[in-house]
Amino acid sequence: MIKFSIDIGGTFTDVVAETEAGLSSVKVLTTPDSPDRGALDGVNRLLTQLDRSYADISAVIHGTTLATNALIERRGAKTAFVTTAGFRDVLDMRYEKRFEQYDLNIEMPTALVARPLRLGLQERILADGSVLQTPNDAEIDVLAAKIQSEGVEAVAIGFLHSYRNPSHEDYVADRLQKTLGDTVTICKSSDVACEIREFERFSTVCANAYVRPLMSKYLGALRAELNRLGFDGSFLMMLSGGGLTTLEQAMRYPIRLVESGPAGGVALAAHVARELGSNRTLSLDIGGTTAKICFISDGNPQTTRRFEVARAWRDVKGSGLPVRVPTVELVEIGAGGGSIAGVDSLGRLKVGPRSAGSDPGPAAYGRGGKNATITDAHLTVGNIAAEGFAGGMIALTPENAPAAITRHVQEPMGIADTATAAAGIVELADETMANAARVHGIELGHDIASFDLLVSGGGGALHAARIAEKLGIKRIIVPQNAGVGSAVGFLRSPVAFESAISVMALLKSVDAPGLSERIADQLADVRAIVGEAVPADRIDASVKVELRYQGQGLEIVLEHGAENVAIDVAGLEAEFVSKYDALVGFTLDNIPVELVSVSVTARERAMPKSQAFEPGTGDDTVVTRQVFDLAAQDHVTYRIVTRSSLGHDTLQGPAVVTEDQTTTLVRPGWNVCASDHGHLILDRSDA
Repeated sequence: MIKFSIDIGGTFTDVVAETEAGLSSVKVLTTPDSPDRGALDGVNRLLTQLDRSYADISAVIHGTTLATNALIERRGAKTAFVTTAGFRDVLDMRYEKRFEQYDLNIEMPTALVARPLRLGLQERILADGSVLQTPNDAEIDVLAAKIQSEGVEAVAIGFLHSYRNPSHEDYVADRLQKTLGDTVTICKSSDVACEIREFERFSTVCANAYVRPLMSKYLGALRAELNRLGFDGSFLMMLSGGGLTTLEQAMRYPIRLVESGPAGGVALAAHVARELGSNRTLSLDIGGTTAKICFISDGNPQTTRRFEVARAWRDVKGSGLPVRVPTVELVEIGAGGGSIAGVDSLGRLKVGPRSAGSDPGPAAYGRGGKNATITDAHLTVGNIAAEGFAGGMIALTPENAPAAITRHVQEPMGIADTATAAAGIVELADETMANAARVHGIELGHDIASFDLLVSGGGGALHAARIAEKLGIKRIIVPQNAGVGSAVGFLRSPVAFESAISVMALLKSVDAPGLSERIADQLADVRAIVGEAVPADRIDASVKVELRYQGQGLEIVLEHGAENVAIDVAGLEAEFVSKYDALVGFTLDNIPVELVSVSVTARERAMPKSQAFEPGTGDDTVVTRQVFDLAAQDHVTYRIVTRSSLGHDTLQGPAVVTEDQTTTLVRPGWNVCASDHGHLILDRSDA
């Protein structure tokens, strides 16, 4: 039997098949008008290559940016929001502050639900969960009639303090569903994000309702088409938090899929870091549209329960739609192979964040694209060759690349030659990504130079050495099949689900028995969800707590142990103070510690798995290529070797290591060899 993974990105769709013999992969252009068309094209190509049929597929694991793109482009369902009377403008009031205090021209994101469709209902639950006013049936029916008359496709319900007592949301949802029928999707905030902070909770449930009809239709149609073709295995979806879930749960909570593609790259990085014993790892996944950065410690990615999507103002934090879902903590930058280069109004070189995508794509694709991109720059300086690009799936028109760079960069800036202009594009992209990693590392208190750089995606290995030089990093890891790293990461990810409980009480006065009972109930719920796809004896569970000093907005997450429902007050407080001091540089001795929330996770037990690797025998044939070096202002001779020919013997740079889905640039001063697991290891020769 075969397992397939499908990663649909902004430019490429990566498909990977895993058999007992190992991995096979293909990279095809994404079809934006119908994403499943490109995905099935990739599956068909691999099945033909392997001489197998859809009936031989045991599982399909899928990650997609469809939900994210729908939020960014505002092409989701027509949505209504039912909330406590007087609170419909929370979606516009947001945090009641400006995300850029001194910029007079900032643009706030447009709410997903238009104000006339934000409907207030006379009901009230107090902060302690007690009922002040119950909802009125006649008023609910009036709201239902308005929802019907407006042609609404999805309804989000979010009441004050429903994280403490969801009974009103449950009642209103049931009555609306009976009136509106199954043609209208209804989502409750107590199901989607059962946590304190009404704006973030309301924003999350609205986002979930907004994309749910689209995602349900897409995923249902894809599953139906696979079944029609003979597939009868399990269909799993990648979550933003790095785990897998069933198709049914994904269709119910599509907002948890917003970072599913990038999470696959992080999953691969974490798996390889554990294999190689890399305790400090900086994951960098560079695709055709964006670059994603994540820090990994001891094989565990940095994670968060707060995320922001569809930023409306220059990618500034605070300008997007907040969602409260478990996700790997990523920094995403508009720098990928398709990122467009040009000259801004001040005459400066600019690269990204706009991308040529897959249609029309970079100028060299010969599909009508006229703009100069990073891919065109790599082709012009000699970092990549036109032959065999993307495993031969795309026939490049190489003469288009220098022509586009001359027209859009060299001539407007008065640069002496095209090669220098192209090298400048690559250098600026490298600096953009290095600076993003530098800033994110400082925010997290990391010494970046002490980390290994692990790269994936089609462009990761091309940019790795120069970015490492800028960050002072001495070792680079390029995993097997790095060019389709996210799709491989899907195959290395466990089935998992996470849920949270809001507490909001001083740690020393927590109702321990009552909280323990709630934690136990929540553990049972998440175990049941994971149990839909995994036998009960292969499920592990864990508990985390979120603490802060009373009145502060800085929460710190601590591990509380596997299935530990008893709150250790003294131990948690001491650990919180220690971690707060390490992060901030001081402690607040006279301020009590507050328990904000508890999160519980059920996860499939990890099954160690390594890819097969046969060391290369080397190749005495010497093939070279001239690559333009910006620092030397001249062409440098690089040796060209295939990845399959590399063994454990060290090869000194400069060299270009080629494979179907990516290219590794070994700059002067770097060495490369293959590890026991088949991953490329680049080291600085002067380290």
